[in-house]
Amino acid sequence: MALRRAVGSLARKDDVAEGLGYAVKRRLLGRPLINEQLGEQRLSKTLALGVLSPDGISSSAYGTEEILIELLKGGLAVTAFTVLLPITGVVLFVMVLVVLSYREVVMVYTRAGGSYVVARENFGPRVAQIAALALLVDYVVTVAVQIAAGTAAVASAFTPLQNPTTLTLISIGVVLLILYGNLRGIREAGKAFAAPTYLFSAVMILTIIVGLVREIFFTLPTWHVVCHNCTYAQQATPNHNSLITFGLVFVMLRAFANGGSSLTGIEAVSNAVSAFRPPEGRNARRVLVYEGAILGTLVAGISWLAHVTRAQPYTLGVPTVISQEAKLVFGLSVFGHIMYALVQTATALILYTGGNTSFNGFPFLASFVAEDAFLPRWLMKRGHRLVFSNGIVVLAIVSITLLAVVGSNVNALVPFYALGVFTAFTMAGFGMARFHHRTREPGWRRRLVINFSAGVASLAVVLIFAIVKFTEGAWLVVLLFVLGVPALIYLNRQYRNEARVLEGIESRSGGRPEPPTYARRSVYVFLDDYDLAGVAALRYARSLRPTSLRAVHFVIDNVQADRLRAGWLRANPGIPLDFVDCPDRRLAAAAANLVGTEAALPGVGVTAILPRRSFTPVVGRLLHDRTADKMASAISRIPHAVATIVPFDVRSRVESLTSRGVAVKAPPSTAGVSAGQASAAGAEPGAGARARRGAADQPVAEELTTRADSGGYERPAPRPGVTPIGSLRRPGRAVVEGRVHTVEIRPVEHNTVLACDVEDATGQLTALFYGRSNIAGLRPGSKVRLRGQVGIREKKPIMINPAYELLAPGEGDGGDRDRRGEA
Repeated sequence: MALRRAVGSLARKDDVAEGLGYAVKRRLLGRPLINEQLGEQRLSKTLALGVLSPDGISSSAYGTEEILIELLKGGLAVTAFTVLLPITGVVLFVMVLVVLSYREVVMVYTRAGGSYVVARENFGPRVAQIAALALLVDYVVTVAVQIAAGTAAVASAFTPLQNPTTLTLISIGVVLLILYGNLRGIREAGKAFAAPTYLFSAVMILTIIVGLVREIFFTLPTWHVVCHNCTYAQQATPNHNSLITFGLVFVMLRAFANGGSSLTGIEAVSNAVSAFRPPEGRNARRVLVYEGAILGTLVAGISWLAHVTRAQPYTLGVPTVISQEAKLVFGLSVFGHIMYALVQTATALILYTGGNTSFNGFPFLASFVAEDAFLPRWLMKRGHRLVFSNGIVVLAIVSITLLAVVGSNVNALVPFYALGVFTAFTMAGFGMARFHHRTREPGWRRRLVINFSAGVASLAVVLIFAIVKFTEGAWLVVLLFVLGVPALIYLNRQYRNEARVLEGIESRSGGRPEPPTYARRSVYVFLDDYDLAGVAALRYARSLRPTSLRAVHFVIDNVQADRLRAGWLRANPGIPLDFVDCPDRRLAAAAANLVGTEAALPGVGVTAILPRRSFTPVVGRLLHDRTADKMASAISRIPHAVATIVPFDVRSRVESLTSRGVAVKAPPSTAGVSAGQASAAGAEPGAGARARRGAADQPVAEELTTRADSGGYERPAPRPGVTPIGSLRRPGRAVVEGRVHTVEIRPVEHNTVLACDVEDATGQLTALFYGRSNIAGLRPGSKVRLRGQVGIREKKPIMINPAYELLAPGEGDGGDRDRRGEA
């Protein structure tokens, strides 16, 4: 009786509590969001330019500096600032080609995905994995480069931070902060994320204009280095050879490759075309042109100021070239200090915002690739706050690792950067060229030339970068492509093979096999002890209504076997119990042999049921060997046999008993379970897959079949004119509204019944649609209004074939309805 009372106390609904991990997640991230809150904000051109351009426009903050680094390292201290201008011109020419190419992309492919979608549609899904891997690498390195550059902007204004370790720690801390914000569901489509773009563009254009004016009036000073051996120019060996020598050509190619980092981020607009207001393609096209114009102006202006001020890059990365230019342009007056602080603030903000854009792009791209079965499926799942949490965490881990290994130095990170970016540009250019050649729409020749030229130019940058930066880190990216693309294709092959097996396509007939029908159904329940976990397994086995039902114990310990036999005889559950010798103690093999022998009989299907006791995740794995999983794995490979594990959560029940002050004793045997308890396994007719719920009217089954609460969202409150479900206690006509909690297809003889559990804030009602197996839109989480005759069955309201109306999310008083139907 004590055991019965203890078990009964566990059946209360408030005992079904979430674990510690969920409690911590809820405290850190807030309340979970429901699917209907997954709204999409359409962006105007003004807002889109601010939201989607930080990555591209912010690259102007370090593009010129990267060109100068290679020129000065190559020994061109005298001519570096002169050669800087033509190299910048070549970089801007490539930028124009890329912008023109992506103008065609956004007009044709208005779904998110950018160059990956272009490559997939024009070259096939396998070739598209080159673009996918390039973009994924781009997003990862973008986080590291943008955050490192933002930290350099901050450290340029605060000299105590100018230490390599300090810079790296700050950058990692910023990534963690962005990670936390994105896990909480920060969305880019907001004015707060657009402000840094306009602020940076405005202050830098002002800096360029003031600098040009001061140059005209000969009042613009040049930069003087006061430290020793701290710049690239001081450490380089002077080279006085002619510019036609191989060494200097190589230096210029390296400088051009570094300058290509100025073009990163241009593709961001093409990855979010679907977020624009209609007409999406035309608006995205204009935003691309605006972004290109701003980026080109800033890169050209910053390079010119570096040319006239002789601002030099430092080996530590701080102070930055753009910081030196701001100091020289605005001077040392109070106004100059204010403007300098504003420039550094705007620079840091747009760079950090540019790093945040990857936390939106990477998870979405990973979900697209996973949807095509080239990445693990868990990257498609939305998390607690309706964001792709797994992709966000993966991005943060990889980018933090990159920062920790390489350091928070933009020049050290650039070799990993532009290779992925320009590979994506190449795939987009050639993909669009193939599209125009295939469709031959009006004006296709001009568009083909533009896209093909962009593809060739981008491919040239890729080859130059791979050669001149190979030893500095580009080798790792090349190796990643060599190994990564085949790995993605292999993963896709595995998914396709699994799908073929699960769909039955591998059968010799080539068709999908019919569901098996067995003349006899044999059920084995494998027991180690006769306890509550075993009782739950026996009850589930009875609910299957098999032809034969047997309990089996493999004897590897005679004392345990005797204890089980004694408890079984006292309880008398009315089920045969077989004791099978297992001298070699290979339980999985013994179970497979027993099931295999029975399944080999003609017309016999076998179900093996294994109770599994669930303990704490860490200690439980240490103390228990999960034998049930091993046995189920062996049985599942036998034709005409299936293994079913019936879990029993020991941990939560022990915690609940302890919190209620119930004494938990461990008797020498479990004979205290009465025969009535052990045999009360009957389930209501037709329960089928709901056998666990069907036994809820039995004393012990209440505890064993506690149903998970639908606490992931609030149940809708009834509105005026709608009958609260909780008030339906007698038959009659009614109109109810609620959220669909469960949809189930129940077989009834030669027909089916679609059963839907509908909830509001007051209760639950079951709607039965006879002869239906599916109603479009009627799925868990949707809102519905039902009209019809209410009946009462087992003290619960039901409606049979009611008229239904699917309600739009957030529908108010008689708002628009999605769909109506008469069942």
